[in-house]
Amino acid sequence: MTGPGRPRLVERRRPGASGREEILDAAGELFVTRGFAATSTRAIAESVGIRQASLYHHFPTKESILAALLDSTVEPSLRYARVLATLGGDPSVLLWALTAGDSWNLLTDRSNLGRLYLIPEADAPGLSAFHAKRRELHGIYRTLAAQVLADPADPRCGLPVRVTESVIAIRADDPSITAPADGALPTAARLLADSSLRILGLEPTDTLRDSGTALVATHRTASPTPG
Repeated sequence: MTGPGRPRLVERRRPGASGREEILDAAGELFVTRGFAATSTRAIAESVGIRQASLYHHFPTKESILAALLDSTVEPSLRYARVLATLGGDPSVLLWALTAGDSWNLLTDRSNLGRLYLIPEADAPGLSAFHAKRRELHGIYRTLAAQVLADPADPRCGLPVRVTESVIAIRADDPSITAPADGALPTAARLLADSSLRILGLEPTDTLRDSGTALVATHRTASPTPG
C-alpha cells in the first residue's frame, strides 16, 4: 500500500523500503536522464507503478522531490565531515579520509545524483537548506587544505573538494564506475583521495593511506536510499 485505501498498480519494482524511497529512486533516474523540466510527476508515478495521487501523499510538488534528492547527496558526507573536523591530528590524513569517504558516497547512488547540482532548478530559492549544507561541507575541505598548506590564503585551498566532485563527471563518462558491492573502499575513491593531496603538493604515503582508510572505516556515514 502506498497510502490509505490506495493499492499499488503493479508489484514493487523499485529499490527502497518505502513508497517514498521508491519515488525518489524513480525521480532521480528520470531527472538525470530526461531532465527535471521534462519529467512530470505522472511519469515518476508510472515509473514506480503507483497512482499520481499516491505520489502526492509523499511529496506535494516536484520541487520537493528534487530537494529531498539533493539533500540525500550532501547530508551523509556533511555528517562525516563534521566528525573528522573534530578529531584533530594530521590534517593531510583527515583530508585524505574526507575525500575518500565523500567520493565513496557519490559513487554509491544508482543514478549519479550529483549531476543534479548543475541543473538550473538547483538554484531555486526553496533549496537554500541544501546550499547551506554544501557550503559547510566545502568549508571543512577548505579548512583542512589550509592546514595542510599552512596558508588559508593559498588559492589551492579550494581545489580538493573539486577533485572529489569530479567523480560526478567521471561517472557520467563511464557509468560502470560505481562503488563495489562488497563494501570495500572503491579504487576510484582512493585515487581521488591521493589526488586531493597531490594537488596541494603532498605525495601520500602508504602509512598515510592506511591511517585515512581506518578513519573512513570508522567514521564514514554511508549514503542511504534517498528519503
